[in-house]
Amino acid sequence: KKVLLFFYFSLFFFFFKCVSTSYAHFLLLFFSAIHVDSPPSIPTLTTSYAHGISSHSLLSSTVDQCLKHTVERYPDREALVFMQDGMRKTFAQFYQDTAAGLLAVGLKRGDRLGMWGPNIYEWILMQFATAKAGIILVSVNPAYQLQEAEFALRKVQCNAVVCPTQFKSQKYCEMLRQLCPEMEMASPGGIKSSRLPDLHTVIVTDSQQPGAFHLKDVMQAGSSQHLQQLQDLQKNLSCDDPINIQFTSGTTGKPKGATLTHHNIVNNAYFIGMRTGYNWRKNVRICLPVPLYHCFGSVGGGMVMAVHGTTVVFPSSGYDGHANLVAIEKEKCTFVYGTPTMFIDMLSQPDLAKIDLSSVEGGISAGSPCPPEVIRKIINIMGIKEMLIGYGTTENSPVTFCGFPIDSVERKTETVGCICPHTEAKVVNPTTGVIVPVGAQGELLIRGYCVMLEYWKDDEKTQECITKDRWYKTGDIASLDAYGYCKIEGRIKDLIIRGGENIYPAEIEQFLHTHPKIQEAQVVGVKDERMGEEVCACIRIKTGQECTAEEIKAYCKGKVRISAVYALCIQTRYATAI
Repeated sequence: KKVLLFFYFSLFFFFFKCVSTSYAHFLLLFFSAIHVDSPPSIPTLTTSYAHGISSHSLLSSTVDQCLKHTVERYPDREALVFMQDGMRKTFAQFYQDTAAGLLAVGLKRGDRLGMWGPNIYEWILMQFATAKAGIILVSVNPAYQLQEAEFALRKVQCNAVVCPTQFKSQKYCEMLRQLCPEMEMASPGGIKSSRLPDLHTVIVTDSQQPGAFHLKDVMQAGSSQHLQQLQDLQKNLSCDDPINIQFTSGTTGKPKGATLTHHNIVNNAYFIGMRTGYNWRKNVRICLPVPLYHCFGSVGGGMVMAVHGTTVVFPSSGYDGHANLVAIEKEKCTFVYGTPTMFIDMLSQPDLAKIDLSSVEGGISAGSPCPPEVIRKIINIMGIKEMLIGYGTTENSPVTFCGFPIDSVERKTETVGCICPHTEAKVVNPTTGVIVPVGAQGELLIRGYCVMLEYWKDDEKTQECITKDRWYKTGDIASLDAYGYCKIEGRIKDLIIRGGENIYPAEIEQFLHTHPKIQEAQVVGVKDERMGEEVCACIRIKTGQECTAEEIKAYCKGKVRISAVYALCIQTRYATAI
């Protein structure tokens, strides 16, 4: 058997050496196939129902158990790099910071702690310190203004808030004092607020404020008694306990608190890493510009770090396209994450050609549909050959479809990837609920370990999107091919009905991105007396380019359903077409 295996391997090696100038890449793919689930090679779907199979079972670990296991394996490996602050933490150092301080200031298992701030070390510290103590982390959008913050904190009955004094124009402590004027006279941990009745503790990361703890004091507050209390508490934690609340509102309405468990986010991170090959790649260093308050950052970045032992590099506290490229070059990042807009920004940097991106093996684009032309530019201009597209929702922890590193360019550009392990998906007629044939369009539904527990304390909204048999309604129009790859056509609510014709904005956006002068495009429907709705495209022109209404009109004529150009504003680099 060994001789036969050697013979076949030698034959394959010789063949690829002869036909390819990069047979080293073949070896990489050959060995990767041994370590990770491979793309499906046989069409198995007979209807639009897919079930992601895997040779790897689901994990039953809690968040802290995952991090602790990784610390034991790689104590001296870098876990986190914050370039703006010059901070570096090994896994051992980071785990030591997640001590018993939160229990020492009166927080207990099941309490909700709101983390309100940008991508700073304290954010990810709170992510794991809360999980260790069974405290539920509430991810608060750092851009929230006064009323939005009040709604979010009241909605989930936050008992504590952690925030910096301010970040750029966001004055967090000042807003908290407006919401809780009682802070001025309260002792730390003893706030009694009329507007936020559940809030009793505020922890400030970078200054001493009236009525609030300084985080450095909290981190040092844990005594041996609190450490023992923490150890006893951890024995009773379950992987099915809620551990994170992420706010989401979909396309309309007030934010809802998607409640995720250890089981949700641990396994999603585990299978993200398996799909990308983090379990076998050496020295994985992820450039993470996406926000931590979003699932893409906290699960795809923070939890992947804890589960797979990757190093996460944060280029800047607030988003900065050029800082991403600098981080990749200086820290020799091997993977880079981003939304399509972030990759567009990186591609448009004037000095892109001067930046050394040779360390980058792959990347993940997620968060919104990525135009095919943008994917091609990432692959061809940035040289990121193993580019993956991820798709999911906050309610699904978040990833449910993801490509393989070795997928064809066609699959990378035309689909959002293949069904993920231990996940079910079906495409149904939105009216009847009946599963549609393979390739037909309908609403995408998801079921499996990844589906959230609920919208926090909101049974009505939960029942609207999760059926009795636990199918989550995504609200996305999609189609599945026979191999389990998914194509997102658009949102049901975004559908434009023009004179009785159904038009999906994504189709037009993808076409507009092929124009050499267009950097970004968004398409929406506007009211029209005759047609009911008309198509409106908001277009951002590339820096240094000039574009006329006639040029866009001529480019679209006969190819896409935009009838006439309405206005063009060169000053703001935006064009609007109807």
